[in-house]
Amino acid sequence: MTSFLSRKPDSGLGNIKASPADPTRNIDWVLMSAQLMLTVIGFFVVFSTSRTPAIDRFSDEFFYVNRQVIFAIVAAVVMIVVMSADYEFWKDRARSLYTLTIASLVVLLLFARLGGGNDLFFDLGPINVQPAELAKFTTLLMLAAFLAEERSDEVSYARFLGGLMIVGVPGVLIIVQPDLGSGSVIVSIAMGVLLVAGAKARYILAISFLSVATIAAAFFGRLVNTYQITRIRVLIDPGAASPDDTYQADNAMRALGTGGIWGKGWLQGPLTNDGNIPVMFADFPFAGVGEQFGLVGCALVLALVGVCLVRIWRIAHLSRDLLGTYVCAGVFVMLLWQTFQNVGMTLKIMPVTGLPLPFISYGGSGLIVYFAMFGLVQSVHMRRMR
Repeated sequence: MTSFLSRKPDSGLGNIKASPADPTRNIDWVLMSAQLMLTVIGFFVVFSTSRTPAIDRFSDEFFYVNRQVIFAIVAAVVMIVVMSADYEFWKDRARSLYTLTIASLVVLLLFARLGGGNDLFFDLGPINVQPAELAKFTTLLMLAAFLAEERSDEVSYARFLGGLMIVGVPGVLIIVQPDLGSGSVIVSIAMGVLLVAGAKARYILAISFLSVATIAAAFFGRLVNTYQITRIRVLIDPGAASPDDTYQADNAMRALGTGGIWGKGWLQGPLTNDGNIPVMFADFPFAGVGEQFGLVGCALVLALVGVCLVRIWRIAHLSRDLLGTYVCAGVFVMLLWQTFQNVGMTLKIMPVTGLPLPFISYGGSGLIVYFAMFGLVQSVHMRRMR
């Protein structure tokens, strides 16, 4: 009884062991809950859009969703590891992780050229590893660490050039794979971080111009695939496209539009569940949400993304230093741009790039990277009072 009532000599707060600044007491549970809900919705969407006669992977209707669940478990472990360490820990290892990413992109490019293909990933048997996804995490970390070294209200020209090189190397390597979607994410992350860091408008315009010039050079140099050129042409001049060129996007738009307010019900969508939209579980999951769950389901997904964006924005403002703010800015822009691009291509206002919808689309590399990036944001929030 006496020991129960006695104060702890080192706490000063009786039996309260953890101080308000203890990282474990500062997890953003709202952000984590929204992230978890999106992931669970993704399980249902992946299952409903992959159990079709057109896919029939080994006649196992649970093949893709089982893999997605396994990916999510691995991603959760990665997130716990990332958020358990101070983000300064990851800053100190940014250079090594960035170098490893560049090396993997170069090796992948060499393998693709020697093999006569344009592979976007390493085939490791049961899994595929996509270095372009890893580049989102490591490039953001490297850029944020580099810019945080200069404590000023605006980015100097020398610092801008250094940041441009950090982003440009992986960006070019990804674009020439060719993976224009992931390349656009790298560029958007850079622009977001530089804007928050105080880069001048002409610097942002310079990045925009160089990005467009790089993509144009890839097109004229025939580094991109024919189907990618067709996708751009379809967006610019839909009337000149053949039905085969617009088949996937047209059916996705139809699925989204026929869901109505409440949708046709889970596993009750003719376009979603009969294999009429190729690779729907990876490229057009939002159309599956629209057909099965209607406007309400689409609004719920976008609202959860909105909650994530608001919480990340809040954490950026609460950060104890510029590094944390820059990290949050990069994750914010990544989530915003990928969501806009994926939903936009479903609505036929953006070109089809195959860029996944975060937490919803099927894919292990992407899911693990999203969790890792949210782990960085959580680390910033958990240590904001230190």
